[in-house]
Amino acid sequence: MSTTVTAKGQVTIPKAVRDMLGIGPGSQVDFRRMPDGNIVVVPADAQKQTSRFTKFRGHAGKGMTTDEIMALTRGDD
Repeated sequence: MSTTVTAKGQVTIPKAVRDMLGIGPGSQVDFRRMPDGNIVVVPADAQKQTSRFTKFRGHAGKGMTTDEIMALTRGDD
């Protein structure tokens, strides 16, 4: 599939690709450079970048002080 770039740098994403990605009017997409140099288009909300620590948020225990949390992460007794 190919498409033409306009003078404004815009392209029309073919309907088959929009359908496959589940994107429509107002959707945001990300362009990602892959290690092999290819560029891929992904729906922006499908690949949100989150901190690798996000999944641990709230697991240290409510009410713990910063010092207690730091001791826990260091393995202090």
